[in-house]
This record gives sequence, C-alpha cells and structure tokens, in this order.
Amino acid sequence: MITISRLGAEDREAWEVLFRAYIDFYERVEPDEMYDAKWAEFLADTRIHALGARLDGRLVGITHFLVHPSTSGPDVCYLQDLFTAEDVRGRGVARALIDTVAGWAVERGCARLYWQTMESNATARRLYDKIAQNRGFIRYDIFLSEWSPQAAGDQA
Repeated sequence: MITISRLGAEDREAWEVLFRAYIDFYERVEPDEMYDAKWAEFLADTRIHALGARLDGRLVGITHFLVHPSTSGPDVCYLQDLFTAEDVRGRGVARALIDTVAGWAVERGCARLYWQTMESNATARRLYDKIAQNRGFIRYDIFLSEWSPQAAGDQA
C-alpha cells in the first residue's frame, strides 16, 4: 500500500538520493548547497512544499510544489518536481503523489494544478496523458546568470 505524507527530518538521506536521481535524469548538476537550502525550505513548509510516497515504509517517490498567483483568476499550484524510484515505476506511486498534491491544492482554493516534463519523457507522459490535459504550451527559459540587456537586444 502506498502512503503519502510530508517529509520529515528522518527522510533527509532517502529524499536526497531520490532528488539527486531526479536532477541526474534531467542531466543537470547542482551544488551540494542547493540540496541543503531546499531541504530547509521543505521542512519549513511555507513557500515550497514536499511530499513523500512510501511503499512498505521505504521512501520511493517525492514531489515538490508551490502555489503562485494567477493574473486571470485564483491562485494555481505548480508541481515542480516529481520522481519515483525506478524499481517501483508503474505501481501507482506518481499517480498517488499527483492526486495528493491536487487535493492539497483544492483545499487551498487553487484553480488548477499544472506541471511540465520533457517531450521525450515517454514513460511519465503515458500517465500524464491519462490524468491531465496537454494544452500545447511551449516553454522558454532565460538563465539570468547569462543574461544581459545588450544580449537580449542583439537577438531581437
């Protein structure tokens, strides 16, 4: 049976293993300080939130999410990270995490829950296509550490 709950101090090591695997999946590298800072924020549970999924007492899935205002309606909930251990995929862990975040967001008056994934993430998209609507948006990023007004003007 899958159980979902907030992460507690005792989950730090297992959470970090899963979160590092998530970061690796998206071919990113983050400094150790990032893990420390985000863990502290998750424990504070004010700006960003974290839940864990357990099977037989083992932490096998995590999700991180936040609420933000919307210019055209009630607040919305953004599910930023979702990851399950490879050996439990297909057993309902991701679905249970999404459902729990959705219920949490409803309780707080959010109008919708949304997330994004890589177009190539076929495994996750099979689930997402069953439970949510792909509205066709394309995402653009500016890495502000690399941005300057001059460079932005040069590319217009």
